[in-house]
Amino acid sequence: MASTVTSKASRPGYGQLLRTRGAWTFLLPGFAARQPFAMLTLSLVLLVQHTTGSYGAAGAVAAVTGVSMAVFAPYSGRLADRYGQRAVLLPGILVHGVAAISLTALALAHAPLWALFAAAVPTGASVPQVGPMVRARWGVKLKGSPLMSTAAAFESVTDELTFVLGPLLATALCTAVHPAAGLLTEAALTLVGGLLFAAQRSTQPAVVPASHARVEHVSALSVPGVRVLIVAFLGIGSVFGGMQVSLAAFSESIGEPGMNGVLYGVFAAGNMLSGVVCGAIVWKATPRRRLIAGYTALALVASALWTADSVAVLAALGLLVGMCIAPALITGYTLVESLVPAGARTEAFTWLTGAVALGQAAAVTAAGQLEDRLWGGAGFLVPMAGTALALVTLLALRSRLVARPRSRTVARVVGHRVPVTVD
Repeated sequence: MASTVTSKASRPGYGQLLRTRGAWTFLLPGFAARQPFAMLTLSLVLLVQHTTGSYGAAGAVAAVTGVSMAVFAPYSGRLADRYGQRAVLLPGILVHGVAAISLTALALAHAPLWALFAAAVPTGASVPQVGPMVRARWGVKLKGSPLMSTAAAFESVTDELTFVLGPLLATALCTAVHPAAGLLTEAALTLVGGLLFAAQRSTQPAVVPASHARVEHVSALSVPGVRVLIVAFLGIGSVFGGMQVSLAAFSESIGEPGMNGVLYGVFAAGNMLSGVVCGAIVWKATPRRRLIAGYTALALVASALWTADSVAVLAALGLLVGMCIAPALITGYTLVESLVPAGARTEAFTWLTGAVALGQAAAVTAAGQLEDRLWGGAGFLVPMAGTALALVTLLALRSRLVARPRSRTVARVVGHRVPVTVD
């Protein structure tokens, strides 16, 4: 597949990125396919809280879904690298639809908590990893191009647009239509969007037949920098999870449950807007320096969330937190391009996506328990703790976020040598 490479003398920008040949064939279906991901956790929390009356139980079920996704997502990415995205995506979306409908039926039937946990496992494990797949397609299209950083920013903006629309849609459906409407809609959108994306076969990364393999596949997890990024993304996940539960609890405590979607939308809008700005800037600072600076700002602002005592203050702080998340996410995904061999990038992206899901799952559980047992707003302590711990790790292991010189190569397939970072 031919790569579209932009001259380094030209200024990378969104217009130039979107003129990449064949980009729209996977961007539009990809957007449709990833929209349900932003609805899943909140739809689950609102449904289970409605049927059980407990944010702790709701958070625990959502956490099982998140942990299951975090565990299985990297394997999904590895299989996509080896056998092709379509081969992994088609069975996954079918399993997810059946599992989500089963989980909805059990919740409405007031099934015991263990039954909800059991149904939550396949629901999370089968979440389609469309975001990493789209990023992998950009990697093929833009190999060697300075537009890769712009593509990372564009994908972050796209993700956050879904997190603006998803929570609003989930809240509207669960509060105005039926508590189960959010999760059922998520299942339907996953099926339709996933099928549309899977149909775009011409842009998926090429797969080398297993019979041509000469050496064992290199796992993205073997790259030290990826492990550091996983910790950073766990902290980001703690922000998402803590905000989802705590904003819902805060909105209910003031008698305006519909405000939850608005507040979370403001938070996601801040993320989206800063992502747009990040992608439009030609950075002189190194990605590692940008990641540390952005993460420091995120930890500081997240530490103030628990002090909010009004909608206006919480909205302002949520906006600032969102604005700090995008630079960290964008830079983390950009670093994958320099740290990870091309044949393992889908797996690397799914490790990071899974880390966000795992951090979100842990945060949803912890925040739900804090909201049930302590004061209203105690759940906001979770993002503070998660980002602070991740920042300490980043500072201590920052040397691992610099790509080593690729002076040595590892033969991956017969007749095709790919330069691989050897740590």
